[in-house]
Amino acid sequence: MNIYEKLTRFVKQVFKTTVEIFLEALKLSPNAQGYVSGSITELLLKKKLEEEYGFEIKRIREKWEGRKHLRHHGDFYFRKPDSSYWYVVESKGVKSNSEKWHKLYNFDNLKNFLITHSDKIPWIDNTLNVEEQVTNWIYTNLPKFRDEYLSNFYEYEEVQKYKSKRETEKARDIAALRDYTRNQINDMIEERLNYVMSKIKVLETHFVSGRSGISERTQATPRKDEFNVIAINIVLRYPEHKFLFANPKNLESSGDDPNHLQQNYIMGFIFTGEQGNPTLTITDDWYEDLKDVYDTLDAEDSVDEDDMQIDNRHIVLDEGEQNEK
Repeated sequence: MNIYEKLTRFVKQVFKTTVEIFLEALKLSPNAQGYVSGSITELLLKKKLEEEYGFEIKRIREKWEGRKHLRHHGDFYFRKPDSSYWYVVESKGVKSNSEKWHKLYNFDNLKNFLITHSDKIPWIDNTLNVEEQVTNWIYTNLPKFRDEYLSNFYEYEEVQKYKSKRETEKARDIAALRDYTRNQINDMIEERLNYVMSKIKVLETHFVSGRSGISERTQATPRKDEFNVIAINIVLRYPEHKFLFANPKNLESSGDDPNHLQQNYIMGFIFTGEQGNPTLTITDDWYEDLKDVYDTLDAEDSVDEDDMQIDNRHIVLDEGEQNEK
């Protein structure tokens, strides 16, 4: 049975429809695409840990029998073959709308954002005038900000609600947008975003979790002790699936509760050169090699093997496929 036949059979059994309808439905649903993307990330992480690093991997059950252990909020248990210490790894993706969220389609926002995060950018010498270096970089790499993109864009809702009796730069920029429809403004913003992202992309986390007394969370982000390693797939900003790793204990704590992670960390940037080659730059808290993070783990942070609840469903499926051959 070839891969297309397997897919056809799977779609018919699970969704009671054809591959054509399945594909069309998937294209029409960003939420469904997000779930599939998350599953792909988990699978690729599992393969990477097993094949590249030689770890033993066990999938953590999503629905536990009884109360879920507070320190098992991840995707997989993993350990070295010669070790008795099991750790928990959680996988996530990057924030999908980071550049738009920070309004980097406007010159001042882009300039100030790069200045704020200048310590994460290798081509900036922080002993010299940072603003001058950033401005020169923008004008050199994104020259439309010298003239064509001088004015600021604002979201449609802000344009419609904005009222001011003063003659300000913002008032003039919004006045210029008054006659545009929502779709037209969105298209103009998207055009600028594509232009900016042709040279620079932001790597930002998006840690959002449910808040409940059961999990002992005091806010809607994970606690720092819920997993031992966080693996971020940066494929939304990188030409291929690539993971960055960190020990959550080494990440800066939330300002509201030191036991919690922040929702958003700027991990670094991807700069695109003249030849179209991406250059990845990340902060010292993040690593491309999992071994570097593994070396920061303490034995006392490992999970008790007696507390582990393992998901064996994929094993049953694999056995079923083997029996069909």
